[in-house]
Amino acid sequence: MPSPRVLSGPGYLREGLSLIARPELRAFVILPLAINLVLFCALVYFAGHEFSAWLDHLMPTLPSWLSFLNWLLWPLFVLLLLLMVFFTFTMVANIIAAPFNGFLAEKVEVLVTGKDDFPAFSWGELVAMVPRTMNREMRKLGYYLPRALGLLVLSLIPGVNVIAAPLWLLFGVWMMAIQYIDYPADNHQMSWQDMLAWLRQKRMACLSFGGIVYLVLLVPLLNLLMMPAAVAGATLFWVRERGQG
Repeated sequence: MPSPRVLSGPGYLREGLSLIARPELRAFVILPLAINLVLFCALVYFAGHEFSAWLDHLMPTLPSWLSFLNWLLWPLFVLLLLLMVFFTFTMVANIIAAPFNGFLAEKVEVLVTGKDDFPAFSWGELVAMVPRTMNREMRKLGYYLPRALGLLVLSLIPGVNVIAAPLWLLFGVWMMAIQYIDYPADNHQMSWQDMLAWLRQKRMACLSFGGIVYLVLLVPLLNLLMMPAAVAGATLFWVRERGQG
């Protein structure tokens, strides 16, 4: 039976949600939340107009004697398209919010550990953090895009594409762990490769955390609130799994 620590992801997210209600963290939650709300509305509007056309391109063309399978494949490819739209929004939203998320991770760590080794917040400090956080987001994008492209190609191959949706799901769960745990790791100047190696050592705990984050971020509007909660939960993951508190 898996240990409770391996399945601790929901607990980290639940605690993260309670933490972001603290007055000390409010500024790092509200501003990116407002920006991402505008982005979310724009993406929903665009996807609503293009959804049918995208689905027509993804759906395989079956011979007439297999046409009865369309009713089975349609939900699968709707799910695949929703996963792709979800990932697009999540990646763009996190790039926009990255500097705020870095500061949010710092302040959560201070609250949890009682130790403050980070610079005090200022708008100048936030601007100075932008190049570092953008570079890190580009590393995530560089990790994500080749793998996503491979899955996209797989999605277009008739017959083989039936396994694309579950693979997207597994990859998505892993990416959610990477996306959010990277904020506290970057604050401690852990290199990208060292962070990936550390996460692989804790693969099941990471998948537990990434899985619950992935699940709640699929819910429209709730996902906007849960993004900062995921940052706070990932910071708790970092502190406790690293044995710092």
